[in-house]
Amino acid sequence: MPYTAIMPKPLVPVGNFPILEIVIRQLKYFGIKEIIISTGHLAELIEAYFKDGKKWGVAIRYVREKKPLGTAGAIKNISGLDDNFIVMNGDILTTINYKKLFSFHVQHKTIATIASAKREVSIDFGVVETDSQNKLLDYIEKPNYFKYVSMGLNVLNKKCKDYISKSESIGMPELMLRMKSKDEDIRCYRTDAYWLDIGRIEDYNKAQWEFIKMRNKFLHVKE
Repeated sequence: MPYTAIMPKPLVPVGNFPILEIVIRQLKYFGIKEIIISTGHLAELIEAYFKDGKKWGVAIRYVREKKPLGTAGAIKNISGLDDNFIVMNGDILTTINYKKLFSFHVQHKTIATIASAKREVSIDFGVVETDSQNKLLDYIEKPNYFKYVSMGLNVLNKKCKDYISKSESIGMPELMLRMKSKDEDIRCYRTDAYWLDIGRIEDYNKAQWEFIKMRNKFLHVKE
């Protein structure tokens, strides 16, 4: 908000392109020929802009969610999927090599691969660490921690559909944990590629400047 009151988030502009168009251009560059867009909020605007994808040299088809199905639920409704496929959010700004990510997944023969990026987490308070009897072990003033976080970008095997019920609303984290509980092999692909989720206003504003600085890297245009 407030931008998404009048347009779906994947159409919010970064530079002079909707963020989803940047993603589609990247996927085309790495050899992806078919793209399926699951739509809900203001779906008709997305479909009117991208149409059948010919403008970008890809084939686009759509799956409309009658009710919100989360970040994984719509997979159940998609027919004709390849054995392995990429599932991602439509508002990611990244320089990841999709081909290497996909090859990693296929090589390890896993049911799912989660792309992950390193992030620094700052805590603006003094952190106290204690033992089981609440005796002080350490006192750390405003520490910084580094964690690997999900990029909202995954590669899945079509076997994952067995873990999603029809019309079920389910998020990707819940699906991953559900499959893990059944001893399915799930891997994480760690990358140093640039990554930014534009879901917050401050990150969206940052994306504008980052796109200007690294436009050629995002669009794979030679200097």
